[in-house]
Amino acid sequence: MRIPRIFAFAALIIARPTFAQMPTPNEHGRIPVLEYHLVTDKDSRWGRSREGFKRDLQLLYSRGYRPISVSQLVDKMIDIPTGTSPVVFTFDDSSPGQFGYIEKNGALEVDPNSAVGIWLAFNKAHPDWGMRATFCLLPSAAAGHAFFGDKGIDGQKTAWRFAKLRFLAAQGFELCDHTLWHAQLSKYSDAVVQEQIARGDLAIDSAVVGYKVRTLALPEGLWPKNRALAHGGRWTEPRSNRVVSYKFDAVLDVSGGPSHSPYDAEFNAGSIPRIQVIGDNLAGWLDRIASSRYVSGGKPHAAAARR
Repeated sequence: MRIPRIFAFAALIIARPTFAQMPTPNEHGRIPVLEYHLVTDKDSRWGRSREGFKRDLQLLYSRGYRPISVSQLVDKMIDIPTGTSPVVFTFDDSSPGQFGYIEKNGALEVDPNSAVGIWLAFNKAHPDWGMRATFCLLPSAAAGHAFFGDKGIDGQKTAWRFAKLRFLAAQGFELCDHTLWHAQLSKYSDAVVQEQIARGDLAIDSAVVGYKVRTLALPEGLWPKNRALAHGGRWTEPRSNRVVSYKFDAVLDVSGGPSHSPYDAEFNAGSIPRIQVIGDNLAGWLDRIASSRYVSGGKPHAAAARR
């Protein structure tokens, strides 16, 4: 049965939220920066189950959150719809469970059971969710943590690694430095710290030529003895004498709770706290900041007045 146009229009008006129903903008509110590691069969201290990850996406979406990257947070480019709230997803250690490929008839497909595959499916069902997350990468770590898997570990081929980084960058996801092989920076000399970070940057550039890495995630949250080297430094490649410099706009801690708004005087891009998602703790964190969370006024770079 065809619905008369006037009734269809009235139904549309009823279905849409009114301005009075929209949350009051609060662009000085708190922003959850979430931290994921393994995405696997079951929950653990450093792992999130696939089904749990799906629940996290649905929970955030239903509560009015929309994803942004770390760089967008720092740039105050929080371009999400009016009345929604930003959430930053960060993925550390570049394991195959975060992004896997499946080879079918000679062609590569994103593993639908990997975090990226789950994200793509969720975005297809919810186009306003967007392709915004930050992947903090290890180029040369062991046990399959070299750019999302190598040497056949979990079915991932070494030759696929660079293609994965190019795919993420093309989709709009952010690539982040996590050192060369997850070095505990507090243990090492200034020279080794700079080598670890610079070679991480250099490896990302090898996969996505010219990519500007703007974010560093500190392995285990450990700062180098010279904290300034987490923000900027340089390393000279011995064989070519090529000088590789790095300079970050953001440094991620490993814990600390929700972040301040970038419009807040207490916001520090050089030490951004994160929330480790462990089991089903995400709902509790969202409850804690329900009345103090960032709510967009719909105009990036123009914060609404503090409530």
